[in-house]
Amino acid sequence: MSTRAHVHLSRALLAACALAAPLAAQQPTAPSAGAPAPTGQCDLLVTPNSDSTHFTSTKLPSGEYNNFVGGGVTGHCPAQQITLVADSAEWFGDLRMWHLIGRVHYVEPRLTMDSDVATYYLTDEHLLSEGNVHGLLPSGTTLVGPRVEYYRASPKIRPVARMIAPGRPTINVIEKDSTGKPSEPTVVVANTVVMDGDSLVYASQNVVITRTDVIATGDTASMNNQTQFARLMRSPKIVSRGKKPFTLYGEVIDLMGKDHALARVLSKGKAKSVSDSATMTADTIDFRMNAGLLQRMYAWGKSRAHAVNPQYDVIADSIDLRMPGQRTREIRAVRKAYAQSMPDTAKLHTKERDWMRGDTIIARFDSTQAPGDTSSQPQMRQLVSQGSAQSFYQLAAKDSGVVGPAINYVKGRDITIAFANRVVQTVDITDQAQGVYLEPQVPGRSDTLTTRRQATQQPTRRRPPPGRMP
Repeated sequence: MSTRAHVHLSRALLAACALAAPLAAQQPTAPSAGAPAPTGQCDLLVTPNSDSTHFTSTKLPSGEYNNFVGGGVTGHCPAQQITLVADSAEWFGDLRMWHLIGRVHYVEPRLTMDSDVATYYLTDEHLLSEGNVHGLLPSGTTLVGPRVEYYRASPKIRPVARMIAPGRPTINVIEKDSTGKPSEPTVVVANTVVMDGDSLVYASQNVVITRTDVIATGDTASMNNQTQFARLMRSPKIVSRGKKPFTLYGEVIDLMGKDHALARVLSKGKAKSVSDSATMTADTIDFRMNAGLLQRMYAWGKSRAHAVNPQYDVIADSIDLRMPGQRTREIRAVRKAYAQSMPDTAKLHTKERDWMRGDTIIARFDSTQAPGDTSSQPQMRQLVSQGSAQSFYQLAAKDSGVVGPAINYVKGRDITIAFANRVVQTVDITDQAQGVYLEPQVPGRSDTLTTRRQATQQPTRRRPPPGRMP
């Protein structure tokens, strides 16, 4: 506020006290034609709200004034379209600072802010609001908290507005589609939140981000509303709340949206995913989403990728899990792959697991869900090992009176095992086929095992009957 404005206000109020003239009649004049363009900094002109407004002014040694206004006051920065309203106000001329008390209402084109008290620093265009603060941006984004520091965009000071909110505020971030229709809000709660412009949000300490489809937590988070990108750091955790929920952990988690819906989640560093379909661990896990459901998952890293569920256990340098509609259809384990599964213990008396290894392992599942089937785990229908393949699996013995399963171990270049109702049906061995078939001991017999072995040196392809080598 300029010295001219202070003198103008002081004389007007003194005259009003003497003549009982309406204080509201003293209005600032509009800039005259040919006046220089506004610099962008606020030159606040204050007017009383009613006849009951009272005023005290003290001149300082510097020539500036300290002014005290009670009974309602309104301030305007016409060039910047800023309005400040409060029950009372204090102006400190040397500090170029307004202190506003009681039902403070701040309005400008990009922000509306209400609070119990506020301080406006004209030198650096800085508004400090305290007590029951409620902020509203043009997008519909709101901020509620105990304290907000707002640094207004102004030429030669700062190009973009900045807002700092300590004291664990709550931010409701509103996104709009191409037609301008607002989506459901993303709620951000943290000990401290910093907003740059209308789109960038930085949150620190005990961060909780809530959407209709996901809850994200961590110690630090950043969000870019324009690029639909968010990053969580320091013990982050993502909990999907879709039809088939999952939980994701890591050291850094990135969330990427498309058309205001979650499209991709990337966890880096000690990543772990837990869902009803599988538990996956790896250095890096990459989720691809659609309609709130997992569609595909990639996992890789030096520590190797590991996928586990009640039916199978797969480990390799990298794993590609394809699961349309979040129902497992295919798993591809690449490089030094190893897979094991639990045989049907209702038909086999065993504690051992079947296993397979090779350069690449492909597991295919029957992803068709019959009407009324509520199980989350589809049945495995085929297991393929490619390159230096080996396989160990168990079958029901020919003699039902023996205890324990028959054992079949085979190796070759490629091995394909077909399943039906979790039981091995056929085994295909391509090239360099070798194998051993063992029957368990028959009670009362002196021999302990029946062994059949065949090896071929030339590439061949053989198809044994179910459960045994030729």
